[in-house]
Amino acid sequence: EVQLQASGGGLVQVGGSLRLSCAASGFSFDEYAIGWFRLAPGKEREEVSCITSSDGSPYYTDSVKGRFTISRLNAKNTVHLQMNSLQPEDTAIYYCAKSRSGATGSYEYWGQGTLVTVSS
Repeated sequence: EVQLQASGGGLVQVGGSLRLSCAASGFSFDEYAIGWFRLAPGKEREEVSCITSSDGSPYYTDSVKGRFTISRLNAKNTVHLQMNSLQPEDTAIYYCAKSRSGATGSYEYWGQGTLVTVSS
């Protein structure tokens, strides 16, 4: 059974940092890309970042470039999202998801989210 569990969310002040973790199980982790998404009140789900399986190439949506860093540790079936210089607009529930392949763009499994709240 494929499982993805996001953790690391919390309440942080503007300019602060959080490190999210996605723990995965039930599939060959190193063969699949993993993505981070967020859902904020009144907004559509947004793909924040993702990382490929082969060379670990990262992708970031424009609004987080230079502030967020995604990384993966295949030996521990884990993907991290380091979030720095957090802003109120980063407030959302963050989810990790498993891609259908080693490349990014199409996801098939989603984990439970973790709430990030940035206070001003």
